[in-house]
Parts: sequence; C-alpha cells; structure tokens
Amino acid sequence: MKHTTQTSKLSAPAIHITDPSRREFLRAASAYSALGAAAPLAMSLSCIGEASAATATDYKALVCLFMFGGNDSFNTLIANDPTSWTQYQRWRNQGAVPLALPAVGQPGGVLSISPVTPKPGRSFALHPRLTNLAAMFNAPTDKRVSWISNVGPVLGPLDVSNYATGVAPFIPPALFSHNDQQSIWQSGVGEGSSVGWGGRIGDLLASRNGAQSIFTTVTSTGTSVFLAGENVLQYAASRNVGSEIRAVKEGSYGANTGAILQRVMSRDSNHLFEKEIAAVHRRSFVASSALKSAALPSGAGGVALPSLVYSPFAGGDVENPLAIQLQTVARIIGGSQTLGLKRQVFLVGIGGFDSHAAQMPDHDYNMKLLDHAMGYFDGALSTLDGQDVRDRVTLFSASDFGRTFSSNGDGTDHGWGAHHFIYGGAVKGGEVFGEVPPSGIGHAWDFEKGILLPTTSVEQYGGTLARWMGVTASNLVDVFPNVGRFSNTDLAFFR
Repeated sequence: MKHTTQTSKLSAPAIHITDPSRREFLRAASAYSALGAAAPLAMSLSCIGEASAATATDYKALVCLFMFGGNDSFNTLIANDPTSWTQYQRWRNQGAVPLALPAVGQPGGVLSISPVTPKPGRSFALHPRLTNLAAMFNAPTDKRVSWISNVGPVLGPLDVSNYATGVAPFIPPALFSHNDQQSIWQSGVGEGSSVGWGGRIGDLLASRNGAQSIFTTVTSTGTSVFLAGENVLQYAASRNVGSEIRAVKEGSYGANTGAILQRVMSRDSNHLFEKEIAAVHRRSFVASSALKSAALPSGAGGVALPSLVYSPFAGGDVENPLAIQLQTVARIIGGSQTLGLKRQVFLVGIGGFDSHAAQMPDHDYNMKLLDHAMGYFDGALSTLDGQDVRDRVTLFSASDFGRTFSSNGDGTDHGWGAHHFIYGGAVKGGEVFGEVPPSGIGHAWDFEKGILLPTTSVEQYGGTLARWMGVTASNLVDVFPNVGRFSNTDLAFFR
C-alpha cells in the first residue's frame, strides 16, 4: 500500500499589479524569490511592539509542528476509562480502525499515562507508537509533555446552543475544508490570508534579534501563512540550513557557472524593480552564508543525523522527513548565540493525516514518525553544543482539524476540535489541560458523528504560547484580534 504525504499549501502574497507600490513589490518579490526568503527591506523594527520588546538576554524558540490533513486525535490521546473505552469500541467497530488500539496490558496495547492532576472518572492513554511522548509525560521528574484537550478555531465563546441555531457569530468560515481550516489555524482567517500569528509574534519580537532579524521566523517545511508577518518575512531553510539556488551552488550544464549566475543575479541596475530584486538576491546570498556559518554542523561534532525508521510501505529503512526538519531547527538554534538571536519561531510539518481510508496502517505509520522525531529532537536539545537547551524551546502540535469519533468503515472523516500536545522544559508537564468531552456520540459537545465543538480556542492556545515568548498582555490583541472575547487568555501550561 502506498503511503502518501500531503504537503502544506504555499501562501506567498500575490503581487498587486494595479498597485505596484515599492513596499508591496518588495514584500511579494521576497516571498517569490527563488531563494525562498529575504531580509526585510529598509524597515526598522525598533519601534514595533516596544511594550513587548523589553531588554532580553535569554533565548526562546517556539516550534509549530503541523500535521497536515487533519490528525485523528481520538487515536492519539485516548480516553480509556471503562465508559469511554466502551464507547470507543462501540462506535469504532468497523474495519480495522479499533483493532490497532487494544486495551492497556494487551499486546500492542495503548500506553497508559497518569496526569499529575487527575480528572475524576477519566483515565487516558496514548497510541501504542507514542512511546517517547508517553515517557516524557510520565517521567518521575522533568516531565516535558502535556496535552491540551479539544482545541479548535472559534472566533469567540461558543457552546452547543448557539451553534445549533446556525446563527452563532463565532463559527469560523468553511468548516471541514482543508485549505480554509489550515489557514484559520495559522492566521485566524480563511484561505487567502497573508499574515499568520507566528509572523505577528515575529513582528513584535524581531527587534530583539538586531541586525539578524531575517532569521526571526524560519520554516523547514515550505512557506506557510503561519510565519508571514506584516514586516518579518519567513526564512525558508533547507536541510543544508541555508536557502540556496542549486544552479548557483552547483553550477549547470556540467560547468562551474554558479559564480557567474550569482553575479548576474546580484548586479545593480538603474531600473527600480531590477535594482530591488538584485538587492533582495544580495541580501539573501549574505544571509544564507551567515546562517550556514553559524549553524551547528550535521553529524560528528554537531547535531547527529536522525536514525532511519522502518517503513512498511517502502519495505525497508528510510529517512524520517520530520526528524530531518527538526535536525535543521536544532542546528539553527545551536547557532543562535553566534548570530545574536533572542527570539525565533519555527514551522515543521508532516503530511498524510487525511485518513478517510486505510487509517490503521497510515495513521500507525504517522504516529511512528511523529514519536521517532520527537524522541530525536528531545535528545538533540538535551546536549546541543554541550548544553541542555530544552527549557528554551517549546514545541506545540497543530492540525487542520480533528476527525469523527465514528468510523466510516475503514477510516474517519473531517472533524473540528482536537487534542494537541506541547513539549519543552518550560512546560508544566504531565497534565491534560482543558475540558475533555465525553467519548462517544450524542453528548453535549457533539456536533454530529462525534465531531467535537472546541472547548478551547486556538487564540487561547496560541496566546499562552505567545506570552511565554515575551508578548505582553497589552500586545496580545495585535497577535490574536479576537482574544479579548475570551475570559481566560492564559491556559497556565508553563511552569
């Protein structure tokens, strides 16, 4: 059976031909540059977010791990108290879906986790593949993983009664649409948005990075609206760290033409647009060189390569693309001190979560890749350049949406709310935060087929992360315009 991977949609801003202003041109040209990123052009960030840009001598990195396609969180964080487990078996009684998750104590069974703060009448477990995440949750000391239950995009407080009327003002547009829900998760606006909340955090905090603010928001999974700001432009890092044009790096047609091509791309011009494009290229070449020089090397003496994983689809050991992305992130974090960086926001991603069919093998393999990558990343950060930097890095999961509690026969369909995890040394580990709805169909938070109405908004989830990064309460509305509608804007999942 072939395993397919869904990739993120490119979200570079369009060039408005009817309004060829210098600012719009520079922003669009940078986004579409073959290099994938360029420095902000003649834009001072020193005045942005003064209230949130107090002097900082520390370093913090926020990493978004996006599971493209809609992860089945019911098969990730599993309620396995007797009532919940009975409902699980009842409603996932078709095809192969429930057979992948036998009870605790059975061969291949789910992995029991014990929250520090119990939820009366409830117990929880993780998918059998999530051994590293379970160990980090259950660790006797230094717990580094917690779960946030039933998170989803809502534009304000929402409950079953006002949703059922069909006129609730806080329902996000285009529910169950992949592109729209990815965009709403990442920006608060449906498909077509050009600025995301990771980018808005970057706008507020980029001044802390001084001359190297180009590296404030960094993607290793392809450009995405999440990291796009009003002023910061996401830097697209390859597995070799820098953003490079292959023809410049390697030459072409069997000849050493790279240096010639670089000169052509960088030469000055009297034409305004050509002049600015050349400036973009020059800064990009310089930035790529600076990042590659500062980042820790791959392999011996730097950040070890991730081990291979066995793929039943390939019939052998393969690279884990998510682990490779996280290696790139670790290498850049390792070079942050050399570059004088204080705040960075990263995006990594893994696809293949749209499990309408063949869910057991596909989701099982994705859980294997996810856990392998998280175990690798935790190990890399624990000894990064001779230091344990896990308290300076927070990783959080996100996805298009959750999935239905009921099975469609061989998989699950699009949902809404979903459970997510947070990782890091600063995280108040070993907890299941938020309201965990009852398992099954027909409970108070069930839209239909076990689709969860979110009890925690993305704005509350992201707002807590933004505060940890250093965004002040007064500036939080600049990142999440609707956050003021919620009474609780700090979910208290940091130590």
